[in-house]
Amino acid sequence: MYINDVNIIVYVIAAILGAVAGQFSDLLNFLLPKHKQLLSIKNIKEYIKNTRPKYLLMVIHILIYIGILYRYGINDVNTIKYMVLTPLIISAFYIDYKMQIIPNRLTLTIFEIGLIFTFIHGISNLNIAVSMFQGLLAGCLIFLVITVLGGLIFGKETMGFGDVKMMAALGLFFGLQGIIAIAILSFLIAAIFSIVLMIIQKIRHKDLIEYIAFGPFIVISAFVVIFVPLEILMILPFVIFSFGKYKL
Repeated sequence: MYINDVNIIVYVIAAILGAVAGQFSDLLNFLLPKHKQLLSIKNIKEYIKNTRPKYLLMVIHILIYIGILYRYGINDVNTIKYMVLTPLIISAFYIDYKMQIIPNRLTLTIFEIGLIFTFIHGISNLNIAVSMFQGLLAGCLIFLVITVLGGLIFGKETMGFGDVKMMAALGLFFGLQGIIAIAILSFLIAAIFSIVLMIIQKIRHKDLIEYIAFGPFIVISAFVVIFVPLEILMILPFVIFSFGKYKL
């Protein structure tokens, strides 16, 4: 039996890999905030002793892995690339949400793996590799400028440098157009979330939250770019602001 030209057995394998990746993501969540080494038997034993299987994380990864396989197929390097990236950025989402920090080791790992895939892309198409490096520069510069200007205007840190480093690393995965789409989407999603949060807090007569981690919005936007073709994302604003008059 085939689904989108991929044998169903391959989907089963992807689901198994997704379950393993989900548990690996939880391992990252456990060790990285404590600045502990991943490749340490002692640390892994401590993790096994103090935690239980995270079934929700497993299910999330399984669904994402199956979705990636369906979207890109078995013969596309993007399938492997995004499957490798998934547990890393989900860990970034969790740690930043909980602790308002993206560990440097996690960002560096994303960067290192991004370089490997940039090289792989470059073997078959040099233009793709060039786009990846342009994505690195664009992701870094866009958020660096926003961070510096925000600090000058408001007199305090408006965005952490962890977000800047993460956007730079993601640029190696998504290229120039992809990282620009992620930047725009992340600010749009963050704005919508902030407005909704302000309304809820006003209704409940609670004080406003002073700081909202931005990493989760970057991660959500990255998954949107993974699953939604860039051609659609580029014209989606026209569809929204024309109230449906502009057709996809």
